[in-house]
Amino acid sequence: MIIKDVQVHYRNIPLLVPFKTALRQANEIDSIEVEITLDNGIKGTGAAAPTVVITGDSTESIMSVAAGPIKEALSGHDLRDFQEALKKVQRCCTGNTSAKAAADIALYDAYSKWLNIPLYAYLGGQKNLRTSMTIGVDTPEKMAWDAEKSVEAGFHLLKIKVGTYPEIDLERIEAVRRAVSPDVKLRLDANQAWEPKQAVQILQELEKKDFGIEFVEQPVRADDWEGLKFVTERTKLPVMADESLFSAKDALKLIAGRFADLINIKLMKCGGISEAWKIADIAEANGVKCMVGSMMEPSLSVAAAAHFAAAHPNVVYMDLDAPLWLSEEPDHLTYDGEDVLLSDQPGIGIVQPV
Repeated sequence: MIIKDVQVHYRNIPLLVPFKTALRQANEIDSIEVEITLDNGIKGTGAAAPTVVITGDSTESIMSVAAGPIKEALSGHDLRDFQEALKKVQRCCTGNTSAKAAADIALYDAYSKWLNIPLYAYLGGQKNLRTSMTIGVDTPEKMAWDAEKSVEAGFHLLKIKVGTYPEIDLERIEAVRRAVSPDVKLRLDANQAWEPKQAVQILQELEKKDFGIEFVEQPVRADDWEGLKFVTERTKLPVMADESLFSAKDALKLIAGRFADLINIKLMKCGGISEAWKIADIAEANGVKCMVGSMMEPSLSVAAAAHFAAAHPNVVYMDLDAPLWLSEEPDHLTYDGEDVLLSDQPGIGIVQPV
């Protein structure tokens, strides 16, 4: 069970259509894969995708850290001491959460393969997963059309991106609401684009319209925690912290200070499953529900997040549609409409399209 090699590989994956948010437009993603080989022949693989505007991690930095301090920390380690291997990844450098996530995922993949069980089984659970579909920010007409097509494809949870030209955000949301049936639930994601008072004005207006909105994600800047609290205290709609939350320490502060009602856990932000589990535990102990989401990522890292979501009892919301935006078929998970299907093979596994 000795780690004898750590390799780093790079792939570029075009998107089927541009992915637009208030922070950026993506037309492709870089997938950086970390492959760990044990002396018994078992291989574990993890992946990361850079989202510089959120994590600060670039393709170059992820590859450099994975091939440098992470490889150095893991080489020669006996994976039977699994928890220590996870700690070594987190301690080998500061920041660089995306590179750490890729290595962390690879360790979980290898260890559960050694146990000959699916990753979700090693993590201790199995529940059905239902994801939302993201409606990228655009004109109200285009967003309404996208919403209709998503519902036709079997989705009943729509995550509406808003924030570019906030003055027409209400029009966007109204257009989507009119385009789909009342049983379709809406989630909003401003990606930090609103000012606190502006956010309150928009959300209080939406309260009057009763649009069936589950929650709103990250209405204000990631570092404006007081602004986040200002919004949370002045709207009846649940407010979810996303970009404001990276670590378990962040979770402690956010929850203790009542800065938000819900939290969004992403492996690329926190550094992998090991850290995500800590965050979900902290939230559960304080009665705060969690969502597991992802950046625009390859199916491997999204599948790892899905295995975590399937196992942790405090994960009640999922936003795991990223592989459906890619030009390649997902191979580590697949979809039947809004249902996310995981492999029952050891580790993260491979699945066949439905």
